[in-house]
Amino acid sequence: VQLQASGGGLVQTGGSLRLSCGASGRAFSINTMGWFRQAPGKEREFVAAISWSSGSTYYADNVKGRFAISRDNAKNTVYLQMNSLKPEDTAVYSCAGATRVFPMYERSWLHNHNAYDYWGQGTLVTVSS
Repeated sequence: VQLQASGGGLVQTGGSLRLSCGASGRAFSINTMGWFRQAPGKEREFVAAISWSSGSTYYADNVKGRFAISRDNAKNTVYLQMNSLKPEDTAVYSCAGATRVFPMYERSWLHNHNAYDYWGQGTLVTVSS
């Protein structure tokens, strides 16, 4: 499986960006897609996740209401729409795929980057103040 992320860039505070992550290869083995980010000097942080089949979503508290994850099954692509961006959103954003089925109840593992089997390269998002 190969994941290709794109869409990063420079945006002002309050602006918007949409990231894309295309999956190829044995993409059918992926059940859950996630976005993570890593700011300079900080640990990798979970942002959002989505079920390929149902479209169910889950967000980190600090992006809830501002970010929206979605998927286009026909294009094997997952998106992350980021609105009301803040300087603290500046980071390298990476998409990841997990073979584990998106959980209905116990969602703590979604935060764990080790639970994901496939990773795309990162795309840099810079939010200027």
